[in-house]
Amino acid sequence: MPEPRALVPAPTRVGGRALPGHQPRTHARILIVEDDENARVLLTRVLERHGLGVIEAVDAASALRRLFSARPDLVLLDLQLPDLSGSALLERIRELTDVPVIVVTAENDESTCVTSLRAGADDFISKPFGVQELLARVEALLRRAPTAESEPANYADGLLDIDYASLEVRADGKVVPLTPLQLRLLTALVHHRGHVLSAEQLLRLAWDDELVPRERVKLYVGYLRRRFREQGIDLPVETVRGFGYRYRPPGS
Repeated sequence: MPEPRALVPAPTRVGGRALPGHQPRTHARILIVEDDENARVLLTRVLERHGLGVIEAVDAASALRRLFSARPDLVLLDLQLPDLSGSALLERIRELTDVPVIVVTAENDESTCVTSLRAGADDFISKPFGVQELLARVEALLRRAPTAESEPANYADGLLDIDYASLEVRADGKVVPLTPLQLRLLTALVHHRGHVLSAEQLLRLAWDDELVPRERVKLYVGYLRRRFREQGIDLPVETVRGFGYRYRPPGS
């Protein structure tokens, strides 16, 4: 497959998709992960009536796609999902983001609550629940969560300087022209710097499509490294054999 030419950066979004960790927001948005239509409709109505934006997902696969394309401020997660248990999905969410998660479930025993909290949930609410109780818990977590406005407008370390307003990437002061996909891939790596990201995780973060062959990740990591080598720069993205890829900032 030939390497695509670098494109002129466009403002706000890259290649039609949001950059991981840099999605602008005008108001809080809640991702509802619930396969029961009646429950999903009820939650949507309640939240929208109180000025909150809503994104819906009916299973774990769609939840992960929306998590990285829409960058919600909070997740309401049902534990009973058709393709993956809510607990397993929660663990996958926690591998990649600190977004607040409230588990909403009909399972109201203590062990389920404790397991969810240990897996990374921020709160737990049992069905049936009162509307005011739900809103109070949502508002409490949103107050504690960092806002989109507090996210940095750029990224910089001893090598890279990424300006997300102009979508310009510099390394050692030199401009490195990247395609939209290459920029999303680089952003995913630096956003999780020091951590190994699997091919599947990078497909969700940079491609927003888990159906893309995982071999494509290796190919495009190679393209990304080549872009920097063309400027005489060795990009510190390590291949961790059998696991994935890791960006190590200089001096780390």
